[in-house]
Amino acid sequence: MSEAAYTADTDIQPTPVVSVSPVVLPAPGRAADLHVRISAPATGSDLPVILLSHGLGPSNNLSSLNGYAPLANYWAAHGFVVIQPTHLDSRTLSLHPDTPGASPHWRTRAEDMTRILDQLDAIEDAVPQLADRLDPSRVAVAGHSMGGHTASLLLGARLTDPHDGSEVELAEPRIKAGVLLAAPGRGGDALTEFTVENYSFFLTTDFSRMTTPALVVAGDKDDSAFLTVRGPEWHTDPYALSPGPKSLLTLFDAGHGLGGISGYDVAETTDENPERVASVARLTWAYLRSELYPGDPAWQTARDALAAGPDPLGRIASK
Repeated sequence: MSEAAYTADTDIQPTPVVSVSPVVLPAPGRAADLHVRISAPATGSDLPVILLSHGLGPSNNLSSLNGYAPLANYWAAHGFVVIQPTHLDSRTLSLHPDTPGASPHWRTRAEDMTRILDQLDAIEDAVPQLADRLDPSRVAVAGHSMGGHTASLLLGARLTDPHDGSEVELAEPRIKAGVLLAAPGRGGDALTEFTVENYSFFLTTDFSRMTTPALVVAGDKDDSAFLTVRGPEWHTDPYALSPGPKSLLTLFDAGHGLGGISGYDVAETTDENPERVASVARLTWAYLRSELYPGDPAWQTARDALAAGPDPLGRIASK
């Protein structure tokens, strides 16, 4: 997929990026104050916002506000303000499980995003370069792996709290669109014994009320064998089992890292592919651009470019 395909006059040309971290948001009742990174274009006003939720993994710092630079930098250079929290399950915190307020992380992760939206004014005050430049009416959420689960809850997916049996509803109405990157699928008999024992909250994941528009991105080689017995298809469940409007981007030969989206030159990425990472950045940007600005042709332009290539990196379905 050529860069030229994305330089039509409907595209936003890249601009220099301002990145500030950590911005510390007071969080009474949380096990630690909430640290976030803010990345934004150096110019422009009425900027839309992407909340980016990190995954887990073996690296010490990528699962924090310091990860996902290939996505955050691209999105910010093309007109979005990207806000990246360090969730409580980040290795950079290494909180003891018995720390008051440290778990369960599936809930605190989603609450982190709501807390950020509640404090957008404080974020603008803390970052002078952002003063009066945010558009709080245009907010999206994106997440990779466990971050995809976080994003799905904010978009309307539900689960049953394994501790008290209550149905949990964490949908955030201020979020207008989402991107789920290699996100977990359904529970029940799709899960391995390891997942049931260690991530029991996955058992009852229900996408049937995830009504907010979303793009689901899945790799056709992402078998996640320690989590699911269903193979790569499991990661398409957020698309297949939720109501529209939804789109599914299936990336050919892609593993769980989708080419290496969690950071530049990430050693544990089994499917390292810079072209794939660049395509994920462009396609997700185009999707969110068109969802937050109805009538903007960026997503259709991106879809046409993907389909027209002689050796496409993936395929897109929609409903």
